[in-house]
Amino acid sequence: MTDKASQTLKIRFKRASKKVWDLPERPTNEQLLDLYALFKQATEGDCEGRARGGLKERAKWKAWNSVSGISESEAMERYCGIVDSLISSD
Repeated sequence: MTDKASQTLKIRFKRASKKVWDLPERPTNEQLLDLYALFKQATEGDCEGRARGGLKERAKWKAWNSVSGISESEAMERYCGIVDSLISSD
């Protein structure tokens, strides 16, 4: 996570992370996993450790691990893009 996000992107990301709770329809499980993974990558960085827990926890870990290595700003951009597409698909 070497590429730091601009202040404008951070504000856009924060707004998107609030909008996601008020989506017109529930996202698919795949979309939820993508959102989870990108949010964790943007806020905490690369996934560490091993997958633990039940199916849900392992799926979340695998999703986050799949985006390890992308920058903070790229994760934020992709997260915002997914939220925007979910809002406009209504």
